[in-house]
Amino acid sequence: GQNVLKDFNIREEAGGSGQAIIKNFTAQVEDNTLEIHLYWAGKGTTGIPYQGNYGPLISAISVTQIESSEFGQDRFKPTVGVIFAIVIGFGMISAFISILLWRTGYFRYFSKPKKRKVDHNNLPVEHHYYFSIKDINIATENFRPENKIGEGGFGPVYKGMLGNGTEVAVKKLSPKSKQGSREFLNEIGMVSALQHPNLVKLFGCCIEGNQLLLIYEYMENNSLGRALFGKEEYRLKFDWQTRFMICLGIAKGLAFLHEESSLKIVHRDIKASNILLDKNLNPKISDFGLAKLDEKEKTHISTRIAGTVGYMAPEYATRGYLTDKADVYSFGIVILEIVSGKSNTKIIPTGEFFYLQDWALILFEQKRLLELVDPDLGSNYSKDEALKLLTVCLLCIHPSPSQRPPMSDAVRMLVGEMLIPVPSRNHSVSEEWSHGALSVLPRSQEISTQTVVDLPSADSSKYFYRDE
Repeated sequence: GQNVLKDFNIREEAGGSGQAIIKNFTAQVEDNTLEIHLYWAGKGTTGIPYQGNYGPLISAISVTQIESSEFGQDRFKPTVGVIFAIVIGFGMISAFISILLWRTGYFRYFSKPKKRKVDHNNLPVEHHYYFSIKDINIATENFRPENKIGEGGFGPVYKGMLGNGTEVAVKKLSPKSKQGSREFLNEIGMVSALQHPNLVKLFGCCIEGNQLLLIYEYMENNSLGRALFGKEEYRLKFDWQTRFMICLGIAKGLAFLHEESSLKIVHRDIKASNILLDKNLNPKISDFGLAKLDEKEKTHISTRIAGTVGYMAPEYATRGYLTDKADVYSFGIVILEIVSGKSNTKIIPTGEFFYLQDWALILFEQKRLLELVDPDLGSNYSKDEALKLLTVCLLCIHPSPSQRPPMSDAVRMLVGEMLIPVPSRNHSVSEEWSHGALSVLPRSQEISTQTVVDLPSADSSKYFYRDE
């Protein structure tokens, strides 16, 4: 660029302080862009220690277009023939480019998705398919309100029935852009590649217009969260053996995600409402909307915080430090809920305790750990299995991620193939994840907001809950 007004003395030019002066400059612009930079040459002061005069105050800058003839140049006046030649040439070039893009398939990416008809009578559930919106409307009876079975963080879920009588759950997501649809398809490919008895099966998807739908296998008993903590008419009475097998099934599903599948995945949102139950009460992990691929060469993933308060590991909730040990921590919280029958998001704080896990640590130190067991069970439970579950839970909720066991070890401990180490004296969870720590989390990190969990008093016979 060109420097102007070097060593400019505004007081001398203006005839004194406080006098206005206008300076005009001419610049030739060739690319429709004019940049003006105010440059300090290193003279004078950049501070104001006391009242006085400290240089010019620029109140306005205006730019006025000057005809090219004023620079001594003759303006070009195109003839009719020149204009005609330009138009014809531009049209031919545009047509050539359009044909080239069409032959390479460029426009097909932006075209409206074609409906792919699915033969429901020969639907192999181990593969995913593209359903048309017509198929889904028939299956759900045009999304009848009576067929709505739930509402998740990504949209409502409806029950449906395919042409061959297979019951399905249809998750209806918000409209996506074309780029979002492509990323959505990548996610479908990832989830559909995961086949395990303790993971919900994905049958397929529908992407037409603004419709973005996922079609999963239907789970007769809805979610673990509703069965344990829902309205009275939805609650199920779990005996001890069922509770133990649910914990073991969740552990096996997570071990598969973390260590056994070809894709190493951190779920990021393990909680009771994301554990679905089939007709035999077998648990299946669902809702992979927040899942992250765990790359082997990386020790952790730094990511925006997304999950549910009350289940998130301290290092992830406060720092965004994500490893598979965040899922291990969440699994420990789910164990506490299953064993105690108490929701970690509904206990009102009383006394010195804030969280369900704090209460468990205190009872462990006092050798009263079995007081965590749901009183509704009475004496109809295995004390050995209860101690085994709760001890594994304490290992899983250790504030330090490096001290938590991998999920494969948790499975081995639960089935008796590995000795269970005695948990160390953990410092209180509330020291690691306090109300203050939560309060400084940026709003843009979009944590799923639920009631912060706090603990009952040391008198373990007293529980306080909010009404639904």
